[in-house]
Amino acid sequence: MKRTIAGQRIIVTGASGGIGRAIAENLAAQGARVILAARNLDRLKELETSIRGNGGEAFAVPCDVTKPDDRQRLFAATVEHWGGLDGLINNAGVSAWGHFQTSNEALNRTIFEVNFFAPVELMRLCMPELTKGEQPFVLNVTSMCARRGMPAWPEYSASKFALIGMCEALRGELVRFGTDLITIVPGLTKSELNQHLLRSDGKFTIPFETGMEPAYVAERIVEAIRANRREVVLGGEAKRLIFFNRFVPKLTNWLIARRVKKLYRDSE
Repeated sequence: MKRTIAGQRIIVTGASGGIGRAIAENLAAQGARVILAARNLDRLKELETSIRGNGGEAFAVPCDVTKPDDRQRLFAATVEHWGGLDGLINNAGVSAWGHFQTSNEALNRTIFEVNFFAPVELMRLCMPELTKGEQPFVLNVTSMCARRGMPAWPEYSASKFALIGMCEALRGELVRFGTDLITIVPGLTKSELNQHLLRSDGKFTIPFETGMEPAYVAERIVEAIRANRREVVLGGEAKRLIFFNRFVPKLTNWLIARRVKKLYRDSE
């Protein structure tokens, strides 16, 4: 099935910057009616104005997706404004760059609230309306850490693993409602994630500046929506890591362990 983007009513969370902003701009340019959701009202309104100035349709709903009342308000505003819902893109996320032994339970729970519970409960909330939509779909942006947990990303990896697990379970369930579920697994991206880390004291430097451009990631995501892809891995780094982890897991584990040991030895 080829999905028609024009005219679709689509929620994009985490739309105030990075990948989320790029997705919203791309969808609006192709005729979708976009609901912009994020906590930063000023950036949302600026994006809303920009999209409308370019002839697109969008409106902003400031919200914290971890709060049930905010999720309800986002959903209600969408239905009231557009009269229904055809797509939900769960893009909002948060991370922490640091090692497990020096982390804590509160940080773990915060990351899970944003990366797992919020998108899951937003899916649950939106599902009755999505089932009445045109070519309805849910798209969840995860990470290559969702297919191979990485050192210094323990909470992030676990939260994205959990989201992928939920996606795989729900994909079979949503078939009976005529709703598609798409999973995006991107590698390193210049997504502003590094600017909002809950901690940043990992043992080595991550070259975020070498990551994929958000516009490129957004383009691939919109292509996945149109082609109704099940799961899409983006970026050479992510593809290599997942390939090696699948076919030579012992070697992958050894290489990662060797690097971690060297980092700790050098730091000491």
